[in-house]
Amino acid sequence: MTGDVLIEKRDGLGIVTLDRPRAINALNHAMVRAMLATLREWAGDDEVRAVVLTGAGERGLCAGGDLVGMYADAKDRVGGADSPSGQFWRDEYTLNALIAAYPKPYVAIMDGVVLGGGVGVSAHGSHRVVTERSSVGMPETGIGFVPDVGGTYLLSRAPGEVGTHLGLTAGRMSAGDAIAAGFADHYVPSDRLPALLAALGSAEVEVAIAKFAEAAPPSELLAQRDWIDACYTAGGAEEIVERLRAHPAPEARQAAADILAKSPAAVKVTLRALRAARGDATLADTLNREFRVSVAALRSHDLGEGIRAQVIDKDRSPQWLPPALGDVSAELVDSYFLALGDGELGLVDSDTSAIVTTVRTRSEEQP
Repeated sequence: MTGDVLIEKRDGLGIVTLDRPRAINALNHAMVRAMLATLREWAGDDEVRAVVLTGAGERGLCAGGDLVGMYADAKDRVGGADSPSGQFWRDEYTLNALIAAYPKPYVAIMDGVVLGGGVGVSAHGSHRVVTERSSVGMPETGIGFVPDVGGTYLLSRAPGEVGTHLGLTAGRMSAGDAIAAGFADHYVPSDRLPALLAALGSAEVEVAIAKFAEAAPPSELLAQRDWIDACYTAGGAEEIVERLRAHPAPEARQAAADILAKSPAAVKVTLRALRAARGDATLADTLNREFRVSVAALRSHDLGEGIRAQVIDKDRSPQWLPPALGDVSAELVDSYFLALGDGELGLVDSDTSAIVTTVRTRSEEQP
């Protein structure tokens, strides 16, 4: 056991259990560091043939990052790449890249709530399992933030404009939606998870999952692609909202209302980030950009205000600045993407090098 993460090796499996059930296993820096060190070690451990990620409790795998801790930096608007939040993101995004490049099967049990940072430690894995209880999403625009942990990479590769819709509205995905959007692979009813976990210890990963997986429920989200694609191909956020408001589908009008309730600056920055991510060759490219955006968000008004309204005071009435989409200038959006000089994240090749370099360094330190 390492802090709020339970770590064990059993039957050829390396099992990581996020263990903060009262906080729906929200990630703090110690948890990220523990996972990073453990996965690097297991990459060269012949006793571990596959990794399994689960969450303690009945509510979900992981509700995201620890926003209370982030608030200390965000409320004063002075954080940078070397702030506590910046250091957390540096390790977290390195962990996300490591999971995507992992040399062994990585099975993520995405049962229950899987949001933000929870997506980062699960949806980049090689085998992603959802259940009828899964609720998956990137809720960042609702707190004045922008999808990170490789979220813009995943969203930008969803069919059509589905990812844009999810990113701007902070929408949730059901199991069927998550599979259709590329965030998950397999559907296993929650009452079969104990048997699946037992089978993973005695069979190859693909064989064990195939034994318990069922056909995924239909995706209601994909069934609405006509209006989603028609509206979200607009040139800018204001035009997207105009198209949504004018569309006869009630879901489209609700999407417009959802977007207008979010941080206007975060909505515009998210749209820019999503469209940029479509052209990225690797996840590392996206994570490097997301790091710049996240660090910039620390100096914004809206991140501190969003966390205050949603988590600290819980009045659910954030006062965004600028207050409307039309008030968000191109210069403000540009400022989120400025290079950080020596503070850059600097990931390369989906951070395969993070495995090799760390293992080599550790072996070289041996007497």
